[in-house]
Amino acid sequence: MNISDSSLDASPAGASADGRSARWQTHREERRRQLIKQARRAVHALGSDASMEEIAAAAGTSKSVFYRYFGDKAGLQQAVGEVVLDQMQRRIREAAQSALTPREGLLAMVSAYLQMADTSQNVYTFVTRSAAAESADNAAGGPVSGALGHFFDAVAEMIATPMRSHLGDGKESVIGYWPKAAIGLVRNAGEQWLSTPDSPTKPGQEAMARQITAWLCVGIAPELTPSSTTKPPVSTSKGY
Repeated sequence: MNISDSSLDASPAGASADGRSARWQTHREERRRQLIKQARRAVHALGSDASMEEIAAAAGTSKSVFYRYFGDKAGLQQAVGEVVLDQMQRRIREAAQSALTPREGLLAMVSAYLQMADTSQNVYTFVTRSAAAESADNAAGGPVSGALGHFFDAVAEMIATPMRSHLGDGKESVIGYWPKAAIGLVRNAGEQWLSTPDSPTKPGQEAMARQITAWLCVGIAPELTPSSTTKPPVSTSKGY
């Protein structure tokens, strides 16, 4: 290209202004990433109930800076959640890639979920609490929105894919409902496990992952099946 090319004939003032705008945008994006990282560290250390003021102090800045970038605490939770849940989603996908069977894939995904949530329970609670409250306040019982909703949708598709291959044609109606129900079981059981204090009776992470996977694949029916020697109860009711 010749230096006399007409594309180089932009005015110096315009080029300078565009350059400053681009640099400022880059600076804001980098600053936002830094604040998200600092907020994540602060919540990990201080707890999921940490206030904006406490988070800002731990980050070495003022809460007005956080309000300027995120609007309010819910905005900060959303921003941190987008980063954390994206990392969880990638880790769950990677864990399932080497599985040879659908059940092994489920176990790998449940294990990865429990491991990452357990790595920082404070951060996990911080990024899931606002979405959970939003869902609870929804009288229609609608789907969870935002980063958490996207996370659930992505994981639902991950676990549906091997099940389609395993169950074969004609089972789409079952597969359509099962992934979301499975996620509900995994999340509720996992969060109860996370909140349970350590004790000799609390399952370890691997044991809990295997138990959840067994519930997903087999249910609890085998444990409830009566033995062959057990007779059904005799009704003594006369009428209703």
